[in-house]
Amino acid sequence: MRPWILGLTGSIGMGKSTAAGFFRDAGVPVWDADAAVHRLYAAGGAGAKAVAALCPDAVGPEGVDRARLRAWLAADPARLARLEAAVHPLLAADRAAFLGRAAAAAEALVVLDVPLLYETGLDRAVDSVAVVTAPAEVQRARVLARPGMTAAALDALLARQMPDAEKRTRADHLIEAVDREATRGEVNRLIAVLRERALARDRA
Repeated sequence: MRPWILGLTGSIGMGKSTAAGFFRDAGVPVWDADAAVHRLYAAGGAGAKAVAALCPDAVGPEGVDRARLRAWLAADPARLARLEAAVHPLLAADRAAFLGRAAAAAEALVVLDVPLLYETGLDRAVDSVAVVTAPAEVQRARVLARPGMTAAALDALLARQMPDAEKRTRADHLIEAVDREATRGEVNRLIAVLRERALARDRA
């Protein structure tokens, strides 16, 4: 049985990580794109080797130095495409391995937790997309409460992401993430719906 693949996304501060945690709590396997990058960038990781080939100064004994990598990227906008060309295939392989394990375990539902799901076109590789959302004022309050975050830095981050309104328009499912327990309830209801869809698809 092939699992139903749910793409989970949402802008910074919307509560996507919290929602992903609720999927895990319910026993749904979750592939976390950010965590995959961290694994790849660790010392000896395939991602660290790929970065070293492009910018040796950005890799040290602990793996990729994110600050140095950011500085290298900032010096020439064209470098981002080179980095993505080197790292994205590694991420795709990691994701494919996750999906293979889920299929072998006969999982009915899996989640791909990807912050830039729409921006990278990965929405075309999933069965449906859930967007985690919250009011703009809640989002700003959450992000600005983070250590070292400023309004200017938040605005720069948002400028690189698809607007929340557009994500909500394109979404198959919306998860409101204001109250934790209400969000957990929404996640659990969505899990039940999607597991049933997966079973119905396999019966068809």
